[in-house]
Amino acid sequence: MDLADLVAAALAEDLGERGDVTSLVTIPEDARARGRVVARSGGVLAGRAFGEEVLRQMGVSGTWQAADGAVLSPGESVLGVDGPARAVLAAERTLLNGMSHLSGIATLTARYVDAARPAKVLDTRKTTPGWRALEKQAVAAGGGVNHRMGLHDMVLVKDNHLAMGGVDLLAAVARARAELPGVPVEVEADDLDGVRLALDAGADRVLLDNMDEATMREAVTLCAGRAETEGSGGMDLDGVARAAACGVDYVSVGALTHSAPALDLALDLD
Repeated sequence: MDLADLVAAALAEDLGERGDVTSLVTIPEDARARGRVVARSGGVLAGRAFGEEVLRQMGVSGTWQAADGAVLSPGESVLGVDGPARAVLAAERTLLNGMSHLSGIATLTARYVDAARPAKVLDTRKTTPGWRALEKQAVAAGGGVNHRMGLHDMVLVKDNHLAMGGVDLLAAVARARAELPGVPVEVEADDLDGVRLALDAGADRVLLDNMDEATMREAVTLCAGRAETEGSGGMDLDGVARAAACGVDYVSVGALTHSAPALDLALDLD
């Protein structure tokens, strides 16, 4: 779903066939409204493209005071709006829902980025259906790095693939190299024998899954100069800091997109 279709669906979900019936019976048709979207709490802004599309479809003018990735202070103005009063109120909830959600992702990502330095923070495919591109843009706004967008742009071989496919890892990686030139190949390993096998197969990156710190440090040493390393598995803020201290190149964090609390944004009308 492209952005215009996603926003149209979100607006239609809220407005239904009759539109905002409360505004219809309380606000004159020719009334106009001005206001601003403000941050009620500190955080990182994301979702500007979503907000712009909501305003466009509702016929409301917007003047932006902050870009995606901007660090917001409580009370800071993000966006000025001006348009027909009924349209402003009809747009309000969809606008705030989307931008608060995406800004929450950016805000949480920034916290993980700070905790994980010098390792880079990756997102995952644990995203809201239909919202993946927007949520991954929000991760980038918070300083994170996008992992694969889907099943189509990276080979990631896990135990289930090998068991169900009835092939060994070396054969699977060799086939990927032959049939998918230029597509990165990552291999999951949960112990040092798995790391050695992934390296023998020629993986570009080894996913170190749920390893303790001692094992992860040794795995990083084994991979040095041969493959990138990615720490994964239940990564909270303390976990990414410990993984980074082990020397991994990346940490992947599903919580960035599936558990980020919304940033408190509100529309104040003049």
